[in-house]
Amino acid sequence: MHKLTVSLSSVAFLLLASPGHAVDAAAGKALAEESCADCHGDDGAGDADYPGIAGQSVEEFTKSMQEYQNGTRTKSPKMTKEAKKLSAAQVADLAAYYATLK
Repeated sequence: MHKLTVSLSSVAFLLLASPGHAVDAAAGKALAEESCADCHGDDGAGDADYPGIAGQSVEEFTKSMQEYQNGTRTKSPKMTKEAKKLSAAQVADLAAYYATLK
């Protein structure tokens, strides 16, 4: 039941926070190259210091970003700072892009 609640709340967040925004994985790729690749790698695989994010589901990625943005996830001050720069539409685009990677 908890997974269903998380999934539904993630979808609701994407729909309500970015009305009229068509999710764009290509825009997510461009943003990833600009903002995420330095730490998570060009392919999102990560390394010993940074976790891999390639292949994360849209729900998992979105939930993580929301937690960094609202302060409930505090593992990485750098990630918190970066996440807070992103709009809901940008999070949706990044989530769509990373979900396409293996």
